[in-house]
Amino acid sequence: MDAELAALVCGRANNRCEYCQLPQAHSVLPFELDHIIAKKHLGETTAKNLALACFYCNSFKGPNIAGLDPKTGKLVQLFNPRRHYWNRCFRWRGPILIGRTPIGRVTIQLLCLNNSDAVALREGLIDEGVFPPFK
Repeated sequence: MDAELAALVCGRANNRCEYCQLPQAHSVLPFELDHIIAKKHLGETTAKNLALACFYCNSFKGPNIAGLDPKTGKLVQLFNPRRHYWNRCFRWRGPILIGRTPIGRVTIQLLCLNNSDAVALREGLIDEGVFPPFK
């Protein structure tokens, strides 16, 4: 992948994971460029199909593009940072991420965004005053 495209993706995301909003500066592992629509689903390596993702979010997301809404059981697309507004799909309750919409709920469940390690890390960042990014 070309360096200019990678820089565009990182800058656009303000060096935060576009799924869980973790700042890259507070991650032990380097962030990755995620194909929102995976290559195996014919997703292209273009700015409109790339998102900055922490290792954990990208690992749990994998090639998935949808999941079952835990509330309704219906198949729902995952959050797409190029198409959806983060604040419309999610909100914070302290270190816990809450889904406002079916897209938010599915993304939280599939990417395991409220696993105990993630919540503990966010609690520490909240105590330091560097999280969450949106108030």
